[in-house]
Formats: sequence, structure tokens, C-alpha cells
Amino acid sequence: MEEARSRTEGTDDPVLRAHAAFRTRIEAEPFLASIPAFVDAAAEQHGERTLWRFIEAPEGTLLTELSYAQLAEATRRVAAALARAGVKRGERVGVMLPNVPAFPVTWLALARLGAIMIPINTGYTERELDYVLGDGGATHLVVDEACLPPVLELLARRPALERGCIHVLGRPPQGMRAWRDLLEGDAAGPDGTPPGLEDLVNLQYTSGTTGFPKGCMLTHRYWLTLSRVAAGRAGDVRVVLAAQPFYYMDPQWHLLMAMRLGGRLVVAPKPSATRFLDWIRREGVEYCIFPQIVLKQPECADDAATALKRVSVYGLRGEMHAALERRFGCIARESFGMTEIGSGLMTPAEATEMVGSGTCGLPSPFREASIRDLDGRELGPGETGELWIRGPGILQGYWNKPDANQESFREGGWFRTGDLFRRDERGFHYIVGRVKDMIRRSGENIAAREVEAVLLGLELVEEAAVIGVPDPDRGQEVKACLVLKPGVAEAELPPEAVFAHCAARLARFKVPRFLEYRTALPKTPSQKVAKHLLVAERADLREGAVDRLALFARQES
Repeated sequence: MEEARSRTEGTDDPVLRAHAAFRTRIEAEPFLASIPAFVDAAAEQHGERTLWRFIEAPEGTLLTELSYAQLAEATRRVAAALARAGVKRGERVGVMLPNVPAFPVTWLALARLGAIMIPINTGYTERELDYVLGDGGATHLVVDEACLPPVLELLARRPALERGCIHVLGRPPQGMRAWRDLLEGDAAGPDGTPPGLEDLVNLQYTSGTTGFPKGCMLTHRYWLTLSRVAAGRAGDVRVVLAAQPFYYMDPQWHLLMAMRLGGRLVVAPKPSATRFLDWIRREGVEYCIFPQIVLKQPECADDAATALKRVSVYGLRGEMHAALERRFGCIARESFGMTEIGSGLMTPAEATEMVGSGTCGLPSPFREASIRDLDGRELGPGETGELWIRGPGILQGYWNKPDANQESFREGGWFRTGDLFRRDERGFHYIVGRVKDMIRRSGENIAAREVEAVLLGLELVEEAAVIGVPDPDRGQEVKACLVLKPGVAEAELPPEAVFAHCAARLARFKVPRFLEYRTALPKTPSQKVAKHLLVAERADLREGAVDRLALFARQES
């Protein structure tokens, strides 16, 4: 971390000096041996203090309110039961659950065994589920009863897993096991070497530019590093809100962050812009990731009286940043992270002059940042290039993807983020764009090539190009541009049929919002689709396109 540290030490800038001191303090603390060692230490320290509350949970949901000691005990019992069911060290286990306590309990239980969790989006279709289970080499699956249809479709087509290796939260079909039973029995764990910091604990699948998602190999060190940085950044916060799905990385580090703070995690059932502020007020939330769309709700007289102290924002429009702080009486800061690297950049709380600037900040503890040109040469202040990150506790690599690893990693431990940045004279970083052909919708990474592959599965489609359309609430929406085969009229493949085809094969958030029929797509000299020309054709990329939401609204009326 010497390169990043050299830019902040030895300066009279008070913000840079404060950040250097913060980095030194966070990096100096020794690590415990693993996540389970961390869980046990927290249980010993905080005992019967409430660790989490899963709010608005359906009646009968298990473990909705749990203490630190109860979590440690529950994870020991589930780990022992999973071991008896045949889960071994190093094996991969799919977890396809909504925001219920069984998710983090299963994750931490697998961590005790030295096994590896594959979090699975509950909206995945049979096709997507088949890929993730197959690519990750899963030997077992924990699944919610409501998510069984694609599982059963997959099993009917091919024996992806033995039915006895599938644990169902709810009523299990014949031959499968009930997750509830994992809580019963002896909590004594199996003999063997406990996991260490460099052992894998997650295969966290994230979308890339090559179609299907790639499995990020994340270790115990990764999660303990990320949670330590997040807790240090949070200061005196004690109540943390997790309003994103647990199968994404955010609630996972939110949980470990809350434990490191000796605080309480409040878990919402799913994202909701309309209920978000009610959760903040009712639960006394002091930290959250604040969605920009919530700021569109009318101001209330008591907004500044909430318990909010610190919030994280991502891509917040400059004119809204100061307004958020004023309205809620809290500190709001931008940062930059990825599944691959955890926390990469952060804006110090002391940097009040940067509010509204759009900066993602300075390198986080344990991280060095460098901006490079296409040839890998480091660029200076004001120049735009790709952000490279390195430091302990980033991903070990992409699972079973040697080509992606060769493309993403460079000598010296540098990881290419695929994002374009510039850096100012003080060392603050600003995101400029994406090298990757990826669409980001409401925090979801959507690979354009995966959606294009599904569209090309339509027999009447000759060519397909998928691009992002700017959206003030969701960041981007997905737009599909189709060229039909010669002689085929649009009436032969109406928008309804295209949308239905995509909905049957893609998770809901990947289904195109907009559809444009075209006679041709612009091409480069090498005859590749020139998406930059598609994007530049018109100021409003919605123009001339069918809006799926408006189409179905008209049909319903």
C-alpha cells in the first residue's frame, strides 16, 4: 500500500492527513483466523445482545430475532447437521433463499465447515440456475420452497443434484430434506483443520462482459477486510439496515460490519422505495445504503430527526448530495467497490468540500489504486484511464475461468476493474465510464451479451444489440435493438412475443425495458456492432422504442 500512502502522508492537507491516519489505524489491527473465529469472538464479547431483526417476516419464519450467542450456537448446529448430510470441506453449496435468517445462518455454518457458498438469485430461471450450479460444481442446494419450480424443471431435464442433497426451507418434496431439521441435533462440529484466512468461503457470481456471470473466489480474509473497513468508516453507528437481497454481497458485509460494531442488523424483506423511510424511522437505523429514488418522496418535517448518522451513496447526482445531508442531518459519502475487490475507494467524512463533486474518494485501507492507459502505463492527474486496484483480500480469481483471469490480473497483483477513472491533484478519484459492455440497473450488473444471446435464440431475429438507457431512478434501463431476418415483418414477431421470450429465460431485472426494431445496426470496419454509434444516434434513447411497461399497462387497461 506504499504507493497510495505516499500520496497522503507528508502533506499539510488536513483531509489527506486524517485519511492516512485512518488507514494506518484500520490496517494495524490483527486479523482473527477466520469468519467463524470472528463470530465466536463476537458471541463471547456481546453474548445475549440482539444481533439482528428480520422485519416484516412472514408468520412462522425461524430465528427472526437472534442474539450474538444464539447465532454462534445456531451456526454450530447447522454446520454439524450439514456435515452429517455429507457436506465436506471445500465443497460448494448453492443457497437460493430470500431475505430470511436461514440465509446468513447457512452461510456462516458453511464457513465453519470450510465449505463454500454459492449465493443464487431467487429470480433465476432454470437456465440460469443450471449454469451456476454446473459451473460452480455444487454438490448440495439450500432452497426456499417458493423457489422450487426452476429446481424441479432442472431435475426433470437432468439430474443436476441428488434429491437428498437438496434442503428446502418450507415443505420439501419427496426425497428432499427440510432445512428446519438442520437446527436439531448435536452442535459438535466435525473433526478436521479449521478454515484459514485464505480459504474460500464464497463463489459470488457477478455479471461480466462475456455472457454468463463469473464466480468470484472470495476468502475469509476478503469478508473480514471489507467488514473492518466498513465498520471503521461508520464510526459510532450501532444500527445498520440491510435492504438489498442477501444473495448479493451487501447484506453479507452489512452483517459482519454490524457484528464488528457490536450493533444490530435490521433486515428488510426486499428493496422498497416507498417503505424505506418507514424502516429508517421505526427501527432507529443509523447507517444504510441510501437509494437515490427515495429522495423523490416528499419531505417530512421530521426527516432530520431520524437516527441516521452515516449513509453510503453511489452515483448520486451532485445537486442532490448536499440536499440529502441537509434533509436527514447525516453524513453521506460516495465510494467505489466491486464484488471482486470489496472496498476500493472511499470519501472521508472530513472531506466536506467534496460533497456534490461526484468523487468516489481515496484508496481504502488495504488498497492501492492506479490509473493506467491501454498499454498499462500509469497516468497522471487529470488523465483518463482504467482503474487498477491491488491489496490483500481481493478475489483470488474467477472460478474455472483462466481466460478471464489472464485478462483481469496484471503483474504485481494488480486487478483491472474495467472502469474508466481520472484522479485530481489531491488524489481524489472520479468515475468516467465503463470499459466493460455492461448495463447497471438498480445496482444489478447485466451483461449485454447474455441478453443478446437470449434474443438471438428467437428464430426470426437476424441481429441483436443491447445497450443501456439512462434512467434517473435506476441508473440505466435495458434496451434491445433487433434486426429481423430478411422478409420478416414486425407483426410476425411483435414486442409481446419478444418480451415473453426474454422473461422465460432471464431474471426479471435483465428483461429489456425498451425494444427497437431496426433495418440494420451500425458496424465498425471489422463488422462488429458499433454500440457507441447506437448510443450517439439520438439524445433520447427511448425515442422510437416500445416501452414494455407502457405496453402492458395499456393492455391491462
